[in-house]
Amino acid sequence: MTYESCDLCPRMCGVNRALPVPESRDVSAFPPAFQGPGFCRCTSEVYAARAALHMWEEPCISGVNGSGTVFFCGCTLGCCFCQNYQISQPVFSLEDPDGAAAGKKLTIRQLADVFLRLQDQGAHNINLVTATQYLPSVIRALDLARPKLKIPMVYNCGGYEREETIQALDGYVDIYLPDLKYFDPELSKAYSRAGDYFAAASKAVAAMIRQAGKPVFEEYSGAKGKCLLMKKGVVIRHMVLPGHKDDSMKILSWIRENLPEKSYYISLMSQYTPFFHSKDHPELNRRITSYEYDKVLDHAVRLGLTDGYMQKKSSAKEEYTPPFNLEGL
Repeated sequence: MTYESCDLCPRMCGVNRALPVPESRDVSAFPPAFQGPGFCRCTSEVYAARAALHMWEEPCISGVNGSGTVFFCGCTLGCCFCQNYQISQPVFSLEDPDGAAAGKKLTIRQLADVFLRLQDQGAHNINLVTATQYLPSVIRALDLARPKLKIPMVYNCGGYEREETIQALDGYVDIYLPDLKYFDPELSKAYSRAGDYFAAASKAVAAMIRQAGKPVFEEYSGAKGKCLLMKKGVVIRHMVLPGHKDDSMKILSWIRENLPEKSYYISLMSQYTPFFHSKDHPELNRRITSYEYDKVLDHAVRLGLTDGYMQKKSSAKEEYTPPFNLEGL
């Protein structure tokens, strides 16, 4: 898997992201030799927006100390409701002279050092958020850091992955934290510009489970308290969208019918908040109702999908989005 003819995500853009590009990320400024930016608009230079202890993941990930979360810039999806839109959507990340831009460029060595600093701060794990567009660089950074890293690696992604990407992460990742956003290709095309989302994500999630195996937990006790931490496994996330509870129930039914029992945890989220371009889709320009979430939750219980987490309706708050202020970089 390579930047030179990019094949890192299911879009398979095939552009050469390793060529030098102008300081401007204006598409018109790219030289003719650069075949035009791929969907993610990223080059081979790694940009991140934050690296800090994060308390807002699932309890088995955040624990009592926090998850050592690295938020990367860019994304292979284009979700109209993205809560991290400040850093995920092009054009996003060139630093300005005042250091107020969304992202900071990191060398491979600097990224490895970020991982180690988070471990030194007491992180329960290193949590890579939306890293696929930088996969070759992330693996090189992990190779540098691995001799000193003693905590699990978490791959936190939108689920839109190639099986080959998951294979490339074998031996590097302990815990997968994928979304499974949509069942209906019309929804994924309209809201994330990826009509093949479920076709790709369903295969990727199955590959994650085959690789990680059944969930493994460990008791932790420290100065801040006790908790049960996941050391290995897969937590499948699904966020219920307003007006689309039926699609959510189809996803849960597919999970129950197609994935090995007791081989994953479910995280059923109610935190949807209208962000970014949600207003362009009237049906998405509101929060979900208690009725919608309860119907999906009841369906999960009927299916026996009770290993995992649910959210209170009050979780739909903007505070779940951290400040992308280059902390920890």
